[in-house]
Amino acid sequence: ACICEKNKRVSNCRVDNGRCLCDAVGSGITVYCDTLTPKCLLMKAEVMGSKSGRREKPKDAFEDTDGLYDPECENSGAFKAKQCNGTTCWCVNTAGVRRTDKHDADLKCNQLVRTTWIIIEMKHAERSAPLNAESLKKFFTDTITNRYLLDGRYITNVLYENPYITIDLKQNSSDKYSGGVDIADVAYYFEKDVKGDSIFHNNRLNVSIDNEALKLEKTVVYYVDEIAPEFSMKSLTPGLIAVIVVVVIAIIAAIVVLVSSNK
Repeated sequence: ACICEKNKRVSNCRVDNGRCLCDAVGSGITVYCDTLTPKCLLMKAEVMGSKSGRREKPKDAFEDTDGLYDPECENSGAFKAKQCNGTTCWCVNTAGVRRTDKHDADLKCNQLVRTTWIIIEMKHAERSAPLNAESLKKFFTDTITNRYLLDGRYITNVLYENPYITIDLKQNSSDKYSGGVDIADVAYYFEKDVKGDSIFHNNRLNVSIDNEALKLEKTVVYYVDEIAPEFSMKSLTPGLIAVIVVVVIAIIAAIVVLVSSNK
């Protein structure tokens, strides 16, 4: 037996040719423990909920995020382009994020669209003085290359605009070499780490810049795909719809005023 350092949601660990192999909880697909587990298998294990001591939720409990669902994964660990929940289906990108409206089961998702750019935006707690931008850049670059094994050439930017920290990861399909980690998997591991819910077996991430612990208040991840997503008006957030409606009403009101004043 061996311990899967990079994924605690596994079972049946064994050593094969000097490498630790385990079965991912929920899918039973074999994963190598010396690299990141694909995000699709991690989400599937999280939905199963039993391995990390998290109990399964009552059937009526829900979380208002499109984030976690029970995904269909390929044997390689990649997301299937079409994902369904009962009779409702949608298309996803390589990060498993929905990129179309939800439809019935007849929906066709012809290809798994690649997420080529991931933007991680963090906001740190109020401080008396700003952080040192160079130290911050070095910390996040070292963490992403050493902890998540991403080749440094895919980290295109670490920007600090007090109190916001923005990290850009860019990797198109021709860039990603066999055996290399995917930016979508890196972003998922990172997001879990900064939210205090690490996927690693026993290795918490301490965000510390110049020997000072950094408290993060908010982390948001944005996805940019090779092909633009296909959302219709009805899937826009109520806030956006309200803005559009207000603008339309304002335009109509202006027309009415013009008509009245011309009489």
